Amino acid sequence: MSVRELRLVVTAEDYEEALRFYRDVLGLPELADFSSPDGRVRLLDAGRATLEIIDSRQAEFIDRVEVGRRVAGPIRVAFEVADSAGTAAELAGAGAEVIAPPTRTPWNSLNARLRAPAGLQLTLFEELGD
Repeated sequence: MSVRELRLVVTAEDYEEALRFYRDVLGLPELADFSSPDGRVRLLDAGRATLEIIDSRQAEFIDRVEVGRRVAGPIRVAFEVADSAGTAAELAGAGAEVIAPPTRTPWNSLNARLRAPAGLQLTLFEELGD
């Protein structure tokens, strides 16, 4: 058995706002439109996907580093970007709520935390290298 794709499915009360934010502002290219009379669905390409499993102590540590306190629920979406500060500012201008500005982490990345449409909490991370 092998998994061929990780697909994060987001149910958005304001579908148009969520689609605009993730496709048009964050820049996730549209791969397919599977909409029908039964409902709307668009598949967006978010690049390579990984599933990161952490325990509650690590989740608390990450929140403390990025935000200063525990704020995330059981699911947080992380996007690697070239410029976390610039991307965070652009997303904030498009309606995301900044929870914490870009912060240098002990694992040498620059991470910003936002609350985006459809209630998703996002980490934008920029790898800083050695």
